[in-house]
This record gives sequence, C-alpha cells and structure tokens, in this order.
Amino acid sequence: MGTRHPRPQPDRLAEKLRQIRRSLGYTLEEMANALGGVKKSPPSKSHVLRFETGEREPSLLVLLEYSKVVRCPLEFIVDDDLDLKLTGNLKKKK
Repeated sequence: MGTRHPRPQPDRLAEKLRQIRRSLGYTLEEMANALGGVKKSPPSKSHVLRFETGEREPSLLVLLEYSKVVRCPLEFIVDDDLDLKLTGNLKKKK
C-alpha cells in the first residue's frame, strides 16, 4: 500500500473566519448562534474558537453557513488566492 497524503487545507482559512466574526462585531457565542443553520451538528462557541485558531477545520456545511451569514461566495472564504473584503468588494489577491 502507498503512503496516504493529507488533504490540502487553506492556509488563510482561520484568519478569514476570525475576520468574518470580528467584522460582524460578534462574540464567539453570537457567531456560533449565527451558524445555527447547520441542523445536524451546529458549532458551539468553542468550535468557533478552534476554527479561528486553526486547531479544527470546519465542515463543508459550516463553511457554507459562514458564506450565507456574510452573503459572499464560499470560494472567497476558502481560496487562499482571494482576499475577503466584507465591505462589499471582494478582489483577487496580487
């Protein structure tokens, strides 16, 4: 059997998730509540903290909920080559 390679992860994801919460002026608990649309397993405030520190990777459903909360395409959150501008202008990183 060959060696298993880890799945690539965005380097800037934690930073962007923290940016989202702070731009909304939310506490960890308020952000967890805002992500409550994830019915099967809504994140707790400790999950949100771990997402923002890079200790835990959010599920695809949680990331989708983040994109709904800030009304931006998911790709701007997960693509390291795209800057997240929550003022309405999202632009490609140079």
